[in-house]
Amino acid sequence: MSGPARRGARGFLAPESDDDVLSIAQLYGRVDEALATAFPPRQPLWVRGEVQTLSDRTGHCYIDLIDPDSAGDRQAPVLKVRCWRQTWGPLRASLARTGIELAPGTVVNLVGRLDFYRARAEVSFVMAGLDVTALLGKMAAERAALVAALREEGLLERNRALPLPDVTLSIALVASPDTEGYRDFLGQLTASGYGFDVAVSRASVQGTGAPRAIARAIARCGASGRDLVVIVRGGGSKADMAAFDSAPVARAIATCPVPVWTGIGHTGDESVADIVANRSFVTPTECGHELVTRLDAWWQRSVVHPAASVARHALRSFEFADRHLGACQGRLSGSARQQLRWHRERLEHRVAALTRAAPQSIRSEAASVVARSARMGPAALRQLADAEGRVAGWRRLLGAFDVERQLERGYTLTMNTDGRVLRSGAALTEGDVLLTRFADAMARSVVAEHSGDL
Repeated sequence: MSGPARRGARGFLAPESDDDVLSIAQLYGRVDEALATAFPPRQPLWVRGEVQTLSDRTGHCYIDLIDPDSAGDRQAPVLKVRCWRQTWGPLRASLARTGIELAPGTVVNLVGRLDFYRARAEVSFVMAGLDVTALLGKMAAERAALVAALREEGLLERNRALPLPDVTLSIALVASPDTEGYRDFLGQLTASGYGFDVAVSRASVQGTGAPRAIARAIARCGASGRDLVVIVRGGGSKADMAAFDSAPVARAIATCPVPVWTGIGHTGDESVADIVANRSFVTPTECGHELVTRLDAWWQRSVVHPAASVARHALRSFEFADRHLGACQGRLSGSARQQLRWHRERLEHRVAALTRAAPQSIRSEAASVVARSARMGPAALRQLADAEGRVAGWRRLLGAFDVERQLERGYTLTMNTDGRVLRSGAALTEGDVLLTRFADAMARSVVAEHSGDL
C-alpha cells in the first residue's frame, strides 16, 4: 500500500483507495524486482545441498535439493533445481568421463540463477554447472578411506594370499551375459581347446543396484566350490565403473574363500576391487588369456616336457637293448653250439655203452623173467584156492538167511496189498487187507479188530 491505511469494520487495515491494492501481476513483478536486486542475474550464485530426488526426463534434469544437515527432517526446505537440455547434455557427458554419477545422497555445489515461475508462484534454481573438483575430491577421499579400512582389518591382502591350483578348469564367472566382456573372456577359453567348466552367476555391473548385486554373486560363487571366481566387464565410463570402488564389492572379494580375478575393462587407475583381488587384468580378454597361458605352462611343464624326456630315454633304452640283444644272440648261438657238441659226444658214449651192455642185460632179464614165471604159477593156484574157500563160506552164510528157507522152517511174511512187509501193527486200522505168505501158499485176511495192546 502506498498511502495511509484506515481501520475497517472489524479492525482490519483497509486501503484508502483502489490504487493502493496490487494485482497479482504487480505483486509478482515486485517479487521479480526483489529477487533481481538480492540476486543479480549476471552474478554467479552458488548453492550447496544434498540430492534428495533426481529425474532425467526428455533430456532435462530435475533435482530436489535439501540442506545436508536436515536430511532426516520432514519439514526441511526443498530447492527445486532445473537443468535444461542444452546444459544438462554436455554436463552429464562430462560427469561420466570423470566417473561421477549424481544419485540421491550426493552433496553438490551448484552454480546458476534463481527463477520465479509466476504460473505456479514457484521459486526454483536453474543450474548452469556444478563443482566437479569437490565431487572428485569427495570420491577420492571415500576411496582412500575404504582402502585404509580394509588394510586395518587385514583384508587388503587376504584374497591375494590364497593359493590357486596349477590346473584351474572349474571357474565361477560373475558377469552380465551377452555383453562384449562376457564374450571376450569365454572366447579365450573356448579357443584354447582345454575343457574349462564355467558356471555363470548373473549380475548387473553398473547402476545404483550394481554393488550389492555383484557382492551377492561373488558370495554365491565363493560357496560353489569352484577353483576360481572371475569378474569381468567390457569397459565403460568412470561412472559405470563406480560399483567396483564400492565397499560391498571390495569386502565380498576380500572375504571370498577362493581366489578372485578381475578383468573389468578399465584403462585408468585401478579400482578398489582390483586392489583386493587375487589378480587383476585390464581387460576380460587379458584375463582369459592368462588362464589359458597358465594352463599351457602347466601342460608343457607337467606333460609335454616329461613325455619328451620319456621318449628320449625310451629311444636310448631301445638302442641299448638292441645292441645288448645282438651281443646276447651271439653268445647264445656259441653256447648252444657248444652244448650241442657236448651232448652229442655224451650221447655217442652212452650209445656205445648201451650197445656193449645190451646182450648181458637181455640175458639177465630173460633169466629173471623165467624165474618169476616159475613162481607165479603155484602162487596163482594158491590164491584161487583161497578165494574159492571164502566164496563157499559166504554162500553158506547167505543161505542161512534166505527167505525161502525161513518160510520152510515155519516162519511167515505179512504184507499189505502193495507188497510191503509189515514189521509193526501200530499203523493198522480196521478194514486193512493183509497178505500172509507161507512156504507153500498165500493167505488173504482183513483186520476186523485192532488193539495196540499185546
